[in-house]
Amino acid sequence: MHIEDKVAVITGGASGLGRATAKTVIEAGGKVAILDLNADLAEQTAGELGDNAAAFAVNVTDAASAETAVDAVMARFGAIHIDVNCAGIGAAARTVGREGPLDLAAFNFVIQVNLVGTFNTLRLCAHHMAKNEPIGADGERGVIINTASVAAFDGQIGQAAYSASKGGVVGMTLPIARDLARNGIRVCTIAPGIFETPMMMGAPDRVRLPLIESVQFPERLGEAPEFALLARQIVENPYLNGETVRLDGGIRMQPR
Repeated sequence: MHIEDKVAVITGGASGLGRATAKTVIEAGGKVAILDLNADLAEQTAGELGDNAAAFAVNVTDAASAETAVDAVMARFGAIHIDVNCAGIGAAARTVGREGPLDLAAFNFVIQVNLVGTFNTLRLCAHHMAKNEPIGADGERGVIINTASVAAFDGQIGQAAYSASKGGVVGMTLPIARDLARNGIRVCTIAPGIFETPMMMGAPDRVRLPLIESVQFPERLGEAPEFALLARQIVENPYLNGETVRLDGGIRMQPR
């Protein structure tokens, strides 16, 4: 699918990986709906990206909030062709810590944001994508890109909730691709390694350096535009479907 003149919904689009992806879509001639919990930052980002970008406040874990946001996107742009789900949170806590077992509400919150929030958004976007006129010889109507993590495969100590949430994103990729095949909608997932996100930029060297040393090549953290570049490739390559792609410089996470 060519990005030019297409409409992309990007959750978590106000910063980090989502913002870089939004910028890439704009540069390719597309239009961007930035969905984010931080309404002020979303507005600021949309303003920086220009007239083809618009901001929408959303809580991806809430059905009504997501429906309202997606309906507003349709009212603003008239269609949805691409959905990139970057909204997510990180959390670290042992299954049994010094104060006892991990609080179930804390575990559930991570699942709700990272897994349920991803599905909540994509189901609504897919509903509208299915109504698009088919494009090209293959009859494509839409592309969905989800964000997992290498923690889905190499979860570290304290990452039970986070790894479970991202493992769920990986696990639902193929079945959703199969569900939506009849609608001409492709579904892929990107599993990033350790990236230079705002959270990592503030981490001390004792945290950053061992992670960098674990990367095979290039020996550095990933950069947000590299995530956006892969997202663009998935959108534009019509034979990529039902797949999870690790984007991690060959890193394999150690237990801690």
